[in-house]
Amino acid sequence: MKSSNKLTAALLGLTLALLAGTARADQLADIKARGTLVCGVLANFEPFGFQDPSSREIVGYDVDYCKGVAKALGVKPVLQVVSMEARIPELLQGRVDVLAAVLGYSPARAEQLAFTHQYYVAKQIIAVKTSGPFKARDDLDGKRVSTIKGSSNIAIMGRVMPSVQLVSYDDSPSAFLAMVQGKVNGFVVSEPIMHRFAAKLGPDTNVAALSPPVGLEYWGLGIKKGEPALLDAVNNALDGMEKTGEAQQIFDTWLGPKTIYQMHRDFKIGSIKG
Repeated sequence: MKSSNKLTAALLGLTLALLAGTARADQLADIKARGTLVCGVLANFEPFGFQDPSSREIVGYDVDYCKGVAKALGVKPVLQVVSMEARIPELLQGRVDVLAAVLGYSPARAEQLAFTHQYYVAKQIIAVKTSGPFKARDDLDGKRVSTIKGSSNIAIMGRVMPSVQLVSYDDSPSAFLAMVQGKVNGFVVSEPIMHRFAAKLGPDTNVAALSPPVGLEYWGLGIKKGEPALLDAVNNALDGMEKTGEAQQIFDTWLGPKTIYQMHRDFKIGSIKG
């Protein structure tokens, strides 16, 4: 009789533990219960996530996607600033619910976290000074090229131009300045960042992008693995933003023809190619 009671208690304990684990795993329910979606965003990567100098608020392309997803989930967005290097650990440690932080897809990252549908496709290029000797991308084989710490461009360069000597900097302005000052021969960067730096230098800029591009990078929002309900909800929210035209509006606001970037949207939200 005693052994039967012990067995029953053990089974009950195991059942309760499994139920508790299931409850903890339902992050979507937790988000809706507290009424907020905590998004990890960058604050130094214009126009995707940066501090508006007049309002002091964090704004940008990624921020608008965080707000759009939160609205679709029926909760309020909360912005949590993360660094490029620490963004994935911040997510894995549960400090943020979603990463909206220029997160390019890679197989290695996909082993750590779950990617939503793509919401941006970035052309990756190498910027150089026009006064230098480099006229095509492959002219930089074996040369020094700056990048940003934690950037997925590091993996892309390793596949496409393995002979390049990469020099990593904390942020894009530092990596760009290193190229301008001649500390490195080029700067591998996303196309809109190249446009922004060129615009700030003015019409007499001596910086240009080399052809062909290094590659395409597919950006998704990042969430923890093992959260299928949250992943489906976020994907549905992104799909809805495409259908209503909100995705196009966000692109035009931050990157479109009337901005300094003068870019045109040639992609749609959908499953990441990779």
